[in-house]
Amino acid sequence: MYKDLLIGLGIILTSFTFIKNEPITLYIIGDSTAANKAKDKFPETGWGMELQSFFNEEVKVDNRALNGRSTKSFINEKRWENILTTLKEGDFVLIEFGHNDEKIENPKVGTSLGEFKVNLIKYVQETQAKKAHPILLTPIVRRNFINGVLTDTHKGYPDVVRKLADSLRIPLIDMQRKTEKLVKSLGDESSKKLFLHLDSGHVNYPKGLKDNTHLNVEGAKAFAGLVAAGVKETKTSLAKHLLKK
Repeated sequence: MYKDLLIGLGIILTSFTFIKNEPITLYIIGDSTAANKAKDKFPETGWGMELQSFFNEEVKVDNRALNGRSTKSFINEKRWENILTTLKEGDFVLIEFGHNDEKIENPKVGTSLGEFKVNLIKYVQETQAKKAHPILLTPIVRRNFINGVLTDTHKGYPDVVRKLADSLRIPLIDMQRKTEKLVKSLGDESSKKLFLHLDSGHVNYPKGLKDNTHLNVEGAKAFAGLVAAGVKETKTSLAKHLLKK
């Protein structure tokens, strides 16, 4: 009996250790600026692909962002529903949309500012219902210089995110302002090194490319670093798992 009791205690302690050591999952939901990319799209790189390197082994980044998605289409395609089946207490969700919500001429993805807000509230509340933690992000800046001046393309969508974070008391990482500051500091010409600007002859882009929305490897690393800095500023428990760089 004594031996059986020791075995039972051992199983309980082992189970407790397993639960205790289960990593925090950090989900990313959003669009192509954060998404994982296929090899034939290299050097296009979403910032979500570079985020794991900023965290210790107790955090597992699960990047669910996808090209072309908005707050609306991510829900309609049941991609959010799929995350909710595995989202657990203590996990975190980074929520960054806007680039495609702005495309109101396309009803599959475009949303009004009001609908954008409603969808974000859904993500926040359903994350909290799972006892997980939402963090809102404004969309990253587009490299849109007009006569040498970086000009906003996001209209009112980032402000919706800011106001919602404030009213719901949800942590906010203001990626529009963070990336805007970086791109402005580099200027019109030098900022090209962060985006998908390629000369002709590249194996994946024979005709070359000038893309001021999507990032290359250098840009993705830089922008992921800004996300990590934003996580630190939130002072949430997730920040304790950031590596010192």
